Amino acid sequence: MTQSADFAPRPPEGHGPDDGWQTGLGQHIDLNRLIAVFRRRLKLFLAIVILVLVVTIVVTLRATPLYTATASIMIDTRTEQVVDTQAVLSGLSADSGVVDTEVEILKSRRLAERVVEVLSLDEDPEFNRALQKPGPIKSVVGGVAVLFGAAAPDAARSRLSEVEAQKEKERVVDVVLSRLSIRRAGLTYVMNVGFESEDAAKASRIANTFADRYLLEQLEAKFDATRQANTWLNTRLGELRTEVQQAEAAVEQYRTANNLLSSSGATLTEQEISAYNQQLATVRAQQAESEARLRTARSQLAAGSAGDDVGEALGSAVVQQLRARRAEVSGRVADLSSRYGPRHPDMLRAQRELADIDAQIQAEIRRIISNLEAEAQVARERTGSMAGSLGNARGTLAANNAAGVRLNELSRNAESVRTLYQSFLDRFKETSSSEGIQQSDARIVSRAAIPTEPSSPNIPLNLALGLFLALGAGLAGIVLAEMLDSGLTTGEDIERKFNLPHLGSVPTLASVADPVDRDETPVDYVLKRPLSSFSEAVRALRASILYSRIGHEIKVITMTSALPAEGKTTTSVSLARVAAQSGARVVIVDCDLRRRNVNRLLGIEPERGLLEVLTRTAKLDDVLHLDEASGAYVLPLAKNSFTPKDVFGSSTMTELLQQLRETFDLVILDTAPVLAVADTRVLAARSDATVFLTRWRKTPEKAVSAALKLLDQSGAHVAGIAMTQVDMNAQARYGYGDAGYYYADYKKYYAA
Repeated sequence: MTQSADFAPRPPEGHGPDDGWQTGLGQHIDLNRLIAVFRRRLKLFLAIVILVLVVTIVVTLRATPLYTATASIMIDTRTEQVVDTQAVLSGLSADSGVVDTEVEILKSRRLAERVVEVLSLDEDPEFNRALQKPGPIKSVVGGVAVLFGAAAPDAARSRLSEVEAQKEKERVVDVVLSRLSIRRAGLTYVMNVGFESEDAAKASRIANTFADRYLLEQLEAKFDATRQANTWLNTRLGELRTEVQQAEAAVEQYRTANNLLSSSGATLTEQEISAYNQQLATVRAQQAESEARLRTARSQLAAGSAGDDVGEALGSAVVQQLRARRAEVSGRVADLSSRYGPRHPDMLRAQRELADIDAQIQAEIRRIISNLEAEAQVARERTGSMAGSLGNARGTLAANNAAGVRLNELSRNAESVRTLYQSFLDRFKETSSSEGIQQSDARIVSRAAIPTEPSSPNIPLNLALGLFLALGAGLAGIVLAEMLDSGLTTGEDIERKFNLPHLGSVPTLASVADPVDRDETPVDYVLKRPLSSFSEAVRALRASILYSRIGHEIKVITMTSALPAEGKTTTSVSLARVAAQSGARVVIVDCDLRRRNVNRLLGIEPERGLLEVLTRTAKLDDVLHLDEASGAYVLPLAKNSFTPKDVFGSSTMTELLQQLRETFDLVILDTAPVLAVADTRVLAARSDATVFLTRWRKTPEKAVSAALKLLDQSGAHVAGIAMTQVDMNAQARYGYGDAGYYYADYKKYYAA
């Protein structure tokens, strides 16, 4: 919005942006502001508080007295072991969760239904609303229905269908459950069963019945479980007995059919395989030994040995004899060689003999190697033969084992059936012996006594809760009222919400004037009491307007508002008269073509006025009217002066404004509301400053925003916002954030 930066709202001196001057997230809570809001809404707060308290008192006094009886039940973790058998339904453990579970069981609908049946509570009018006596209104309605042919209530009740009767019973159970209270006593095993009733004896009887039925339910559950277990066990034992007989017969029949004979715990085939395994191990060792000797001899021959060092050769008697002869011949060859030389006949015979011996040795070694090969081959064949026999035996064993799998299966099945039968038989004997000796897992610690004093209504508690609720409702009412209140209350509201200066506040005359002067109009009061606080408020508004644009001379001022009846004309005339009293030449121009409120306030009805000047049918000096009481001039509107033409946007209007600037020190244009008439935006754009007026706590914030937006679009300079019709007494009490909040401190300063 177009405005001077010099008058953008700033925090007060001594306050930073985080000192709570502006509201918003992260800002400090202003306690004084909250107190002011509370004081402003005090009447609403007191009205809501009183209303809620009255309702609370009436409801408390009219409430039917109710008596509460309480019985105590304890979960008994100690059990009597009459016989050393395990119960079908085990006892309750000492776990805290178990106690909480039992509390919920006590609240169960089934238990409540049992109590209703035992005590016939469905025939009690206290719980069956259908049996209650009808009130006055219901009696009248029922009588009218009977006149028009409807059945009487008693007759209609006698024809209730089964479904309707069940629904009625369910409603009775709902009422009983609503009166029942089950509470655990701290972390103990004790549960308190409380019941509320209009009759003290009835409350005691129902509470005790709940406790008794709870214990009986536990015993019945154990009895039923034992009986069902015995019945089922007996039936199952008969079935298992037949299954045992059939399983054992199947084992014997299969053993005979498959010749699965055994001796010393093993079958004949298994014993045969065991012997084969031992023999096979022996021949395999022999084979390994033969092959090792053959492999060693071959490796020595392959390494270049003549066979002399082969183990079998070393142990051969033939080889030893040949080696002895060779040694002898070798010695003779050496002797002959030294005596006769290599070509001597004896030498040659000796060498041939030596070669012959060597050949014999080699032949013997080859025979030994051949013998090793034969032995290895024989060992291999023996091993293969033994392995074949073992394989045949194993094949036979495999066939027997295949048949044995089924035999084992039949044997296991028979054994499992025998074991199961025995366990069921033992359990049947235990449950049969324990039937009839079950105990409840809880016991009644104390039965409900007949109460002597009503437990409801609790008057002190109701009043305390009512007061608390009343205070909460009162505060909620204040918050709601503040949320719904869209009016402006203080200058701080204006600056915070619209970022425009607060030019001033014009009070209502009734809040600042003496009682004898309250019949005066504000425009006359500023003349009668020029030193009053009202006149000073108008002068303060004039000063704020004149200094709203530093460096600019303010002469033409547009006075406007968002809606009608916001004190715009009264403020304009009062401003003109106060300015004239100060010695300035002032003229107020009535620019509201539809209302002509300036004429009404000043009591003038001219024949010619503003429109005649603009249409050039009259001169300005001829239509100006002097307000002799103040010295201000008035440019009024003549009667029936409305025209659809855009006279304010014409060049004639521009000339008139220029002429008024030259003639007067201050020109005040009293215009129509911005939201109602478009003429105001045209005039505002031609003035030096636009003063926007809002009625204190009445003008909606949205209306102000919409009007300011229209003025901004027209290019008008809005100097600020002023509030009118401010109740200074109320503002002094709860107008925190506004100068009027301190009115009580400075009002005595003004002369009457």
